[in-house]
Amino acid sequence: QVHLVESGGGSVQAGGSLRLSCAPSGSIFSINIEAWYRQAPGNGRELVALIHNSGWTDYADAVKGRFTISRDNVKNTVFLQMNSLKPEDTAVYYCKARWIDSGIDFWGQGTQVTVSS
Repeated sequence: QVHLVESGGGSVQAGGSLRLSCAPSGSIFSINIEAWYRQAPGNGRELVALIHNSGWTDYADAVKGRFTISRDNVKNTVFLQMNSLKPEDTAVYYCKARWIDSGIDFWGQGTQVTVSS
């Protein structure tokens, strides 16, 4: 069985930085970690950034130029470097992975990011 372990969230002031990590436990190469999403109170879950196995990345317009998604292929861990944080970035951040065999998606437990003005 595989779980996703997210870490790196916390509270920062506007303009600060945080680096989120999403690491699998268990059979770590049975999955692909594909993306980071976030959900603010009262809102739906929205895509923040995604990364393909080829290394191709894409970002939500709201975070382009400030956030960078990357992958450590040895550890099959995905990172989200968040710079120039804004209060509107406050949300619970979730990483999403997909089982290689079945194509079924699953999620981490989420990590809280709070940005104060």
